[in-house]
Amino acid sequence: MKKQTAMKSDWIATARTLSQALPYLQRYDDAIVVIKFGGHAMSTDEAMESFARDVVLLRQVGVNPVIVHGGGPMINEMLDRLGVQSEFVNGKRVTDAETVRVVEMVLSGLVNKKIVQAINAQGGKAVGLSGKDAGLITCTQTDPALGFVGTPDHIDPTVLHTLAASDTIPVIAPLGAGENGETFNINGDTAAGAIAAALKADRLLLLTDVAGVKDATGEVVTDLRADQIRELTASGVIAGGMIPKTETALDAIDGGVRAVVILDGRAPNACLLELFTDHGAGSIIRR
Repeated sequence: MKKQTAMKSDWIATARTLSQALPYLQRYDDAIVVIKFGGHAMSTDEAMESFARDVVLLRQVGVNPVIVHGGGPMINEMLDRLGVQSEFVNGKRVTDAETVRVVEMVLSGLVNKKIVQAINAQGGKAVGLSGKDAGLITCTQTDPALGFVGTPDHIDPTVLHTLAASDTIPVIAPLGAGENGETFNINGDTAAGAIAAALKADRLLLLTDVAGVKDATGEVVTDLRADQIRELTASGVIAGGMIPKTETALDAIDGGVRAVVILDGRAPNACLLELFTDHGAGSIIRR
């Protein structure tokens, strides 16, 4: 009897949650949501399966998810396995011709197809591509000292609109082509921000391994404006790896994205919590 009572309580709670989500389901109907899925957030099969299920649910309720993924840990593992020695300039890896071949193999092959397969296994319809496909991302070289590292110069989202029209979820590896046909590796957050701006996305979700942007006391700030981000950066509160993420957020907002959220991708159902609940998840940054 106690077990049946507990189960009934769970069912009631689930029904209440679904009912409370209705305004948000209506709010995001046909919205474009770009999701940066990072290397740490995809570290286990369980995390991958959970993420894939959430993405399929988003598409099922009318959201148009666009996935941009990273894969740094997988790249490092493959470079070590192949015995490819890396040089570093100011803490950043130099991507030479041999390294960029490995990067493309891992990102466009191993990582991209694993995410596609996970989404399809949950009943979705996903297609993997890189920024080199259909002229999606054209790059310029970021810094000659870093080799084949690129900065997006032009985004042509035509192929993404085509996929959305056929209820297909694009999964994008952050690679781009140079004017002379070179392959460039792009920072995953940077690629996601540029794509989100080109699509004028409603939301850009940057899944990372921290709960969000923290203030001077270490507490997560759930709602931020662009000017507050600049103030926190100038004062040194925002530092280290959070700086490029917040810079990506500001660039995306300047490019036409409605809002950017930095959230912990390791948390179960992080995307659903952010989009379909009152309290959300992580730090939302608006103009």
